[in-house]
Amino acid sequence: MTQAILQLQAIEKSFPGVKALDKACLNVYPGQVMALMGENGAGKSTLMKVLTGIYSLDEGQIIYQGETRTFNGPRDSQAAGISIIHQELNLLPELTIAENIFLGREITSAFGRILWDEMNAQAAALLARLAISHAPQTRVGDLSLGEQQMVEIAKAISFDSKVIIMDEPTDALTDVETQSLFKVINELRAQGCGIVYISHRMQEIFTICDAVTVLRDGGFIHECAIADIDEDRLIERMVGRKLADQYPRIVNTHQGCRLAVSELSGLGVNNVSFNLNKGEILGFSGLMGAGRTELMKIIFGASAKTHGEINLNGNLIRLNSPQQALDAGIAYISEDRKGDGLLLELSVKENMSICALSKLSSGLQLRHQDEIAEVDQFIGAFNIKTPSRDARIGNLSGGNQQKVAIAKGLMTQPQVLILDEPTRGVDVGAKKEIYDLINRFKAQGMSIILVSSDMPELMGMSDRILVMHQGQITGEFDAAQAEQETILACAVGKTLNKDIA
Repeated sequence: MTQAILQLQAIEKSFPGVKALDKACLNVYPGQVMALMGENGAGKSTLMKVLTGIYSLDEGQIIYQGETRTFNGPRDSQAAGISIIHQELNLLPELTIAENIFLGREITSAFGRILWDEMNAQAAALLARLAISHAPQTRVGDLSLGEQQMVEIAKAISFDSKVIIMDEPTDALTDVETQSLFKVINELRAQGCGIVYISHRMQEIFTICDAVTVLRDGGFIHECAIADIDEDRLIERMVGRKLADQYPRIVNTHQGCRLAVSELSGLGVNNVSFNLNKGEILGFSGLMGAGRTELMKIIFGASAKTHGEINLNGNLIRLNSPQQALDAGIAYISEDRKGDGLLLELSVKENMSICALSKLSSGLQLRHQDEIAEVDQFIGAFNIKTPSRDARIGNLSGGNQQKVAIAKGLMTQPQVLILDEPTRGVDVGAKKEIYDLINRFKAQGMSIILVSSDMPELMGMSDRILVMHQGQITGEFDAAQAEQETILACAVGKTLNKDIA
């Protein structure tokens, strides 16, 4: 077998109250893509932060190009030829694409003057490799979340690294952008680059990876060629048990319309009408920029409507702020948990209960014991891996942060729950837990809007699916009879089933 370019041997790392890594191991081979798999909290991101010097290791060895190494931070590891694309974006929105790509290593003349033409030209070449149409002078804050992710990828590629770590690189990407990324990965593989690919999207793992390493509870479980394992056995290695019925559909026994949206227009939304029934999961499909998130933000009062009506339980409601939506019984879980969903410096408890304080208070007095009881109930129900309810949420894994964000919405006891990409960055075991909880609330009559780019999730969990393109609804389908090809046809603008409910 090819000699590994990078070996992490018996790595141990502890934080107060938790052992994050327990003899974790990883081998990365030149010209191969190594999938690094495991549930949220398994230690994947922590292991990568130890590798790149963000965290110091407690025990173990890092062997890189045949030598034992210790890196003192990301700059040190980058200089050695190891780059990482983090799951959470690390871009400066006020700077241009080129400025972000070359931040801290600007191309300058002998006299220290920035050579803007050269820097923009090199950035343009990187963007072309990834099929990004924006000019390098474009302000990053004007890009979509997926486009910003592509800039992060371009930045990592620009280092000409020997090892590139990709932590959930496609979470915010469209299918077209994902294919562009795969093309670049194949180029890097042909050049002898070793790639660590962290993703919860099984189809991607079996499409682009050569081998897989599984971690569980911070420890090494298994390494094998991707050809020697199937999806069921891989999931079993990850979660430590067989996972049956990944998308558990339950029959809706409730009747009546909960939410009626009529001719709604606003930023990115044009004359949208639909009904959401009691106890129904209504899926929204569409390509990036189709207007799904913009529509949800108008319904939640976070963006202004220019035309149309929203009726809840037969009553016209006017929502000029998210607080008014919460008071009316509508909760929204953003696709951007870091930017919109969570306060990373606060605790798990504070994040989870912040929107439900009015329901947990008597007059001006917060009922602390009720707050603790509710928070502990959701921590248990969601299997949130945290040292305690008082732990800083910024120290939790991305998937566990997402569970807290969903629990935060549920604690308001909404009649309508809007979930925008709720399982982005969440492992298969945690997804199943989230699906079971969604079904529990569905059975109680809660109405749920599920915005998702994960087609199996959308088709597996929804009762009906609406498809959007350029701010309009172009199709409606009963999920049980829906076909992926037809949904995608509507997503690119072909209108079917025009009689939208």
